[in-house]
Amino acid sequence: MMACLPLCAAAQNQRATKWESGALSKGKKVGEWEYFSYSATGERVVSQRYDHTTGKLLFSRLDDQTYEAETTPGTWTRTALTQAPWFIGGHEALAAYTAKLNYPAAALARNVEGKVIIGFVIDTLGHVGARRVVRGIGSGCDEEALRVSRTVPDAWVPGRLGSRAVSVLYELPFTFRLK
Repeated sequence: MMACLPLCAAAQNQRATKWESGALSKGKKVGEWEYFSYSATGERVVSQRYDHTTGKLLFSRLDDQTYEAETTPGTWTRTALTQAPWFIGGHEALAAYTAKLNYPAAALARNVEGKVIIGFVIDTLGHVGARRVVRGIGSGCDEEALRVSRTVPDAWVPGRLGSRAVSVLYELPFTFRLK
């Protein structure tokens, strides 16, 4: 019975949702967590494993995109990265922030819909800065997307080129769709 106590207590701290699975201690994520995405066929796949205790990315799915990266100080080049920048918690956790949009009154009045792209730099420490509108649709939507982008926390694993962390320009879409 005594041997079960640590295991039973650990089981009570487990959290599993459609998007993530791992252990909690005092309400905080600890140890290795898995984050999931869904394929076009609806298959659940592990997109990321992150150790919240050590602050280390253990696994991330390959990203075949290219990014603008600071390959040498002051020189930005579009390149394929060894490891793309990852929001800790995966794409679904990041999508929770992009869903916090308030539809601007001017956009509602003009029936404006579309996608605003906000670009920002993720530096070598995983901090976000230099936010700007890359592609806008106007009527207050650009400003609203920029406002919401400022709520995204500095919870990024930086991009890597070889074994070296590099600053990366990341583009995040915000979709405005009338209901």
